[in-house]
Amino acid sequence: MAEEKSKRDCIGMNMKGGLTNNGFVQNEDVLEKDLDPGSAANSPQYSTACILGPEEPGWRDIQPYAGMPKEVLFHFSGQARYRLPREILFWLTVASVLVLTGATIAIIAVSPKCLDWWQEGPMYQIYPRSFKDSNEDGNGDLKGIQDKLDYITTLNTKTVWITSFYKSSLKDFRHGVENFRDIDPIFGTMKDFEDLVAAIHDKGLKLIIDFIPNHTSDKHDWFQLSRNRTGKYADYYIWQNCLHENGTVIPPNNWLSVYGNSSWHLDEVRKQCYFHQFTKEQPDLNFRSPDVQEEIKEIIQFWLAKGVDGFSFESVKFLLEAQHLRDEAQVNATQILGTVTNYSQLYHDFTTTQVGMHDIVRSFRQTMDQHSSEPGRYRFMGTEAYGDTIDRTMMYYGLPFVQEADFPFNDFLTRLDTPSGNGVFQAITSWMEHMPEGKWPNWMIGGPDRARLTSRLGKEYVNIMNMLLFTLPGTPITYYGEEIGMGNILAANLNESYNVDTLLSKSPMQWDNSSNAGFSEGSHTWLPTSSDYHTVNVDVQETQSTSALKLYQELSLLRVNELLLSRGWFCYLRADNHSVVYTRELDGIDRILLVLLNFGASSQLNVKEMISNIPSRARIRLSTNSANKESEVNTHAINLDKGEGLLLEYDTKELLHHQPEFSGRCFVSSRACYSSVLNVLHSLC
Repeated sequence: MAEEKSKRDCIGMNMKGGLTNNGFVQNEDVLEKDLDPGSAANSPQYSTACILGPEEPGWRDIQPYAGMPKEVLFHFSGQARYRLPREILFWLTVASVLVLTGATIAIIAVSPKCLDWWQEGPMYQIYPRSFKDSNEDGNGDLKGIQDKLDYITTLNTKTVWITSFYKSSLKDFRHGVENFRDIDPIFGTMKDFEDLVAAIHDKGLKLIIDFIPNHTSDKHDWFQLSRNRTGKYADYYIWQNCLHENGTVIPPNNWLSVYGNSSWHLDEVRKQCYFHQFTKEQPDLNFRSPDVQEEIKEIIQFWLAKGVDGFSFESVKFLLEAQHLRDEAQVNATQILGTVTNYSQLYHDFTTTQVGMHDIVRSFRQTMDQHSSEPGRYRFMGTEAYGDTIDRTMMYYGLPFVQEADFPFNDFLTRLDTPSGNGVFQAITSWMEHMPEGKWPNWMIGGPDRARLTSRLGKEYVNIMNMLLFTLPGTPITYYGEEIGMGNILAANLNESYNVDTLLSKSPMQWDNSSNAGFSEGSHTWLPTSSDYHTVNVDVQETQSTSALKLYQELSLLRVNELLLSRGWFCYLRADNHSVVYTRELDGIDRILLVLLNFGASSQLNVKEMISNIPSRARIRLSTNSANKESEVNTHAINLDKGEGLLLEYDTKELLHHQPEFSGRCFVSSRACYSSVLNVLHSLC
């Protein structure tokens, strides 16, 4: 029996001329046995290696060693003290991988969408001809903007928005573009633009620019080719035959230009009338032509390749006109036909927001999406449709599964001509109540085509309107100079075609109290500076702790750093002719920001009547009244002067948007909750 067991533990190896490599073997005297030289097992062709069984005495003297043969390795690896730790580590590794995978999936599933760059902070809109002159010709330029980027960063701005700078004949303030791929010499060169883009990005900022696709200048090469019926360009514009009676041109219909009188003009070269929604020097492009749509696509791609981060598409509601050319209905049906010459005297059912217009705008979005694939390089798209109804404006957000604009620019607050709590309340709630779910709002209080805030409402409302701007949900947009309270100039004379009403809000930026308000070192400026520039300027207000600029900087910094303002719910509490009261709150944060804005005469508010569980005292975070030195207020009786705003804070676990009495009065754009334990945002609200 012992002999048979020994045979079972021996492994026969056929050498057949092969060489034996024993490696580095220890204790060879134990493993090797003396063999009979005459036996078959000792022949060169055949040998046996005998492995001792675990019960045999020889194994007790062997320890694991480097280079051990696999038979010895297998012997030790099967022992419990080696096998169990190995199996435990294996299953721990498997469990860890599963837990990490599950945790990653869970975190992704419950994490709210991060705010994009166009949502994170304010936009700063610049009219380039009036911002800073770098070459002493009296006109602002691109180098001037670059020189002032450090100032723009002090405003905690995330995005610089530059209005039209394309090569133009200066009709209607640069909207009559002669070349969409060139910079007007007044502003500099393409190299200046490229340097500006690089400098903006170096500052961690983004750049969006205006683009007006609806029309060109009559000096554009396309129009010159079209009026001569050259190739595909023959249909680049909207041409129709006109009747001639007694030396008078009779247009195809009664359609009117935005600036009044017929929107048709006879071209003496082509002997036809072309259509223009604006001035006769700005013929409308024919967007029913695939060639025109392709041209616009290539222009968008050209500027995106230059590093532009987004566009504001202007006048998009005018892109298409009805093909049937029927007359538009008169507002006053009894008005004599020949006297209908003002744009407001017609209903523009056939010349604005036509079927297919939104398809064209969505094609712009698709082109920009092709350049948004890189991480952090999303291309923003905004649309301007000033004057539209709220329902039509909301259509630019797109459909539930078809994206269009990131947002249409909201000019409702710029339409306020008198200070009124009810007016402000209506502007806010009309947007929030009509905005599609999950979309992002925006707010502006001025712009190049509106009278400046101080000229519309009064200087005492500068701070309160900026507080409103930065405490509402969404993206705040500031027109240059609004941060210091610039107003309209009183008058100006130019040898250009322009809308005088909008010209007055485009005066040079007031940098300091030196000659030309620090805007230019030249002998003249294209527009006169405002008479108050000695006191209303950046240099003076940077040194005053209670200035409009300082409050603006505090508000913009708070907007960037405060989750309640950037991600929180908005709940309105009260609005009357004098005041507007609303809160900002976020699930997971046991405090509420309370905003009180007074647009009327001095008054006293009892917030306890609006919020039953509010503490008797609330902390003051910010006040527009520099004389207010208090750190707290009595919520039963809060005194507000005319044009005063207060940003208060109080602790509570009872957030208003959870309470039935505030149902329908609370809105949120990007819903999120805060976990104080993990210090993260999540969507499990």
